[in-house]
Amino acid sequence: MTQTRPVPDPAALLRELFEAALGAADPKLVVPPHLPPPAKGRTLVIGAGKAAAAMAQAVEAQAVEAGWNAPLEGLVVTRYGHAVPCRTIEVVEAAHPVPDQAGRAAAERILAMVQGRSEDDLVICLISGGGSALLTLPAPGLTLADKQEVNRALLRSGADITQINCVRKHLSAIKGGRLAAAAAPARVVTLIVSDVPGDDPAAIASGPTVADPTGFADARAVLARYGIEPPGPVRAHLEAATEETPKPGDARLARAETRLIARPQDSLEAAATRARAAGVAPVILGDAIEGEAREVARVMAAIARQVARHGQPAAAPCVLLSGGETTVTVTGQGRGGRNAEFLLALALALNGAPGIFALACDTDGIDGSEDNAGARISPDSLARAQAAGLDAKARLADNDGYGFFAALDDLVVTGPTLTNVNDFRAILVLPPD
Repeated sequence: MTQTRPVPDPAALLRELFEAALGAADPKLVVPPHLPPPAKGRTLVIGAGKAAAAMAQAVEAQAVEAGWNAPLEGLVVTRYGHAVPCRTIEVVEAAHPVPDQAGRAAAERILAMVQGRSEDDLVICLISGGGSALLTLPAPGLTLADKQEVNRALLRSGADITQINCVRKHLSAIKGGRLAAAAAPARVVTLIVSDVPGDDPAAIASGPTVADPTGFADARAVLARYGIEPPGPVRAHLEAATEETPKPGDARLARAETRLIARPQDSLEAAATRARAAGVAPVILGDAIEGEAREVARVMAAIARQVARHGQPAAAPCVLLSGGETTVTVTGQGRGGRNAEFLLALALALNGAPGIFALACDTDGIDGSEDNAGARISPDSLARAQAAGLDAKARLADNDGYGFFAALDDLVVTGPTLTNVNDFRAILVLPPD
């Protein structure tokens, strides 16, 4: 007689899938295999991003285990609350997503540290998502206030991360390959934890050690497309276009190499393996899905309904997995990041469809600028909201996903995860009772 595997607890399984995704991007696991051998000269460790401190800690641990003789030195900058203790590498915390003076000062120190290095020296650069805001050093003639104003406007505009970082590169003294150029002739090895759809090293943290294929004209085009009127000094800087970023083939980057050590796809595959172990068929829809969060939600809802009704592209029990980075064009006054926005729109599109559950979280543990990683929904989410006097459509119109899920006690709160491979979405479709 064939035995039927019991249907898993939806909330518990979704959380397990998320934990599996995080585990695949743990710096303790992904950093050591990619470290270069010790240098003849000095070794400098620098970096920026939400995972930078954890990556630096992993570098130190591996150096001890491998018996490196020369001591490590350096500085990394991470988001407030994301620091971990290191022995000799200094860790500085700064603001994200809008840069602050702490990040500016750290970037200035890092740029000074890499200068004057010899051919025998090694610069290990640790880059992860968030590094662009954290490693902020305005180009000559610009102020931190100028960059903050442009950054806020871009974050509210609906521009995707590649477009945002194109502008950032051309307002910076350190991004778009400028950091590696300053380190020449030293060898520069950059270890990257990707949080950008497509895993383009030039886009991750605005590519401080990677040649930049974009130009000032591209940056001006992004601002024009989204109707952003920059401060006068920014407009003048972009129009003057007097000092371009290093381009592919630049001799100063000849000894710079990048190693992609963790990707969103790796985390999705880890979650898929965990789903199979639970007897649930995984379908990876994509690791680089972009677009307005509420529009992506409507498409995902349609796919989930197709599974429930027709067993396509897989029969229930099935989980639809996806990564990438959606955007939110902010028009309301509410609170919440793109994952909360996605889930609230998904709940409305599903309208209580039976057997469909979902979780959406940012893998860094912070959805936008809130204290949650994301949230979860179940078939009764809208009914519970109505009973609590919550108008889901009005909350979505006000971009208040955080308030909606907080009222239902359906936020997912992890605290800083010390990694960052972008958003993780899982939609679980169970067979009818």
